[in-house]
Amino acid sequence: MGKPKHYRPPGKKKEGNAARYVTRSQAIKILQVSLSDFRKLCIHKGVFPREPKKKVKGNHHTYYHLKDVMYILHDPLLEKFREIRAYQRKIKKAKAKKNDELAKLLLSRAPSYRLDMVIRDRYPTFIDALRDLDDPLTMVHLFAMLPAIDRLKIEVKRIHNCRRLCHEWQAYISRTHKLRKVFVAVKGIYYQAEVDGQKITWLAPHARQQVLTDDVDFNVMLTFLEFYEALLGFVNFQLYHSINVKYPPILDPRLEALAADLYALSRYFDANHRAAIQEPQVAGSSRSEQEQEESDLRLAQLQHQLPANEPGALMHLVQDASSEIEEDETTRNCKNLFQNKKIFLSREVPRESLLFVIPAFGGIVSWEGDGAPFAESDDSITHQIVDRPTQGHVYLSREYVQPQWVYDCINARIILPTEPYMVGRDPPPHLSPFVDDEAEGYVPDYAKTIRQLQAAAKSDIQPLPGTGNDELDNSQNMLAEGFINRTEAMEAAEKKQEMMFLEKQYHNELKMELQGVSSINKLNSEDTESKEQSLPDVEEQRAEDPSRLMMSRKKRGLYKAIEMGKQQKKERVEKLKERKRNIEAAQKSEKKHKKAQVS
Repeated sequence: MGKPKHYRPPGKKKEGNAARYVTRSQAIKILQVSLSDFRKLCIHKGVFPREPKKKVKGNHHTYYHLKDVMYILHDPLLEKFREIRAYQRKIKKAKAKKNDELAKLLLSRAPSYRLDMVIRDRYPTFIDALRDLDDPLTMVHLFAMLPAIDRLKIEVKRIHNCRRLCHEWQAYISRTHKLRKVFVAVKGIYYQAEVDGQKITWLAPHARQQVLTDDVDFNVMLTFLEFYEALLGFVNFQLYHSINVKYPPILDPRLEALAADLYALSRYFDANHRAAIQEPQVAGSSRSEQEQEESDLRLAQLQHQLPANEPGALMHLVQDASSEIEEDETTRNCKNLFQNKKIFLSREVPRESLLFVIPAFGGIVSWEGDGAPFAESDDSITHQIVDRPTQGHVYLSREYVQPQWVYDCINARIILPTEPYMVGRDPPPHLSPFVDDEAEGYVPDYAKTIRQLQAAAKSDIQPLPGTGNDELDNSQNMLAEGFINRTEAMEAAEKKQEMMFLEKQYHNELKMELQGVSSINKLNSEDTESKEQSLPDVEEQRAEDPSRLMMSRKKRGLYKAIEMGKQQKKERVEKLKERKRNIEAAQKSEKKHKKAQVS
């Protein structure tokens, strides 16, 4: 009888996947921890399951790389978790013996752990931390909007900490003009900022009451949140110190209760910044008094349940420091977008988002309520953001627009006309700045209009003598250059397609000559009128391409997948065009019906 296929003599060393990968139960046995602690360690250390090509123990197991398990085994955090687990047993034993005093004493002295060394280990440089900041920002912004529920172990203190971190991050982005894109979606508001050359995208939920479902494991999410809070705190610390601003900012709770008077807060931080420069070394007694004062302020914030750093509380935090930073061309353009624009927010608009994005692009903003920089009756207000069907009292010196106008101006990087966004009108479609229309193969009409306005803004067309502003408002007169550029691009595309076809034809002839077939017979058999006909479609060329027959099975499958993807993209474009045609037809029929009713 022969030996089994996978027979390994006793005592022989394991080889291959059996030696490189272990199951989750084996990893827990090696580390000698519970399943919950193992999950925490994996989340904190960035260890994730692997998919080996050959699963030795079966397909129903979760596998980890043995090097990752050894990496956790030698980490000091593992010993800390074991210490905490042993200490919790002492507390449980004291409660079982009804020794309440000992249980309280043990709870007051319970050991804790910090993630400082873990963060420094996972992110050796600051750029590494910025690259991995998308998920932390999204998670922290999510929990900043959640209600505190003891059943799910979501504490009030943690919610306040998330709000504090969010507003500190937003204050830095707003005052240094690092914001680049904004898109309002059903899930929430997508933001993209560029910090030190790294594009950071995050999602902030809408300011509404959040309903928590039971199908979400909040224990795992809270473990991620614990790491993300520490990481975002380190990032904020580095960003604030890079512009010579003290971190964390300790604010007066009275100012926060009044929605933070911007000018008083600016003076407070300017004085704090100057004091930090003039007195780099503080005596021990004064330092201890300052720490005591800061702790009292924090305690007052928690007692009054004031969310630390309200929107607007940090708007002018780094006003002087940010002006000292060298700005690139993109930052200067963003900084001057809403320059000399005073915008007032009505009470029904998303205040927190607009307070973040408008100052990030150079605008001055105010709102209804105490602590606002200026009131609604100020004559210098240029725009008022309103999100209601009608506006009662109207000031003739300002324009009333919907909130979408602000976001569309930010994405277009120009001041768009306010007429389509006036109160009571259906605004234009809100286009996503994260979608490449050219790559998708479909450019919406409003995107074309915005491009025309951008071209007109770049060319800086001045009115000719004898012409008024009404003629300049006509996009056809303003953007003749844009139409010329499009025709030139179309001609260049046709020439490129013709060259590609001729080149492919030449390669086919060479292949046929190599195979021993004369190309003269092929040329004589072609129709003489082929030059007058339009160029064949790209898909027909690919179908007739003999090189496809010479491909391997794997490459043919990949080629087929690419073709299917292009076909699906074409179908999506056709659906969009069909939907557009239906909408236009419905609008025409509605206009005819109204005219018939009037007549």
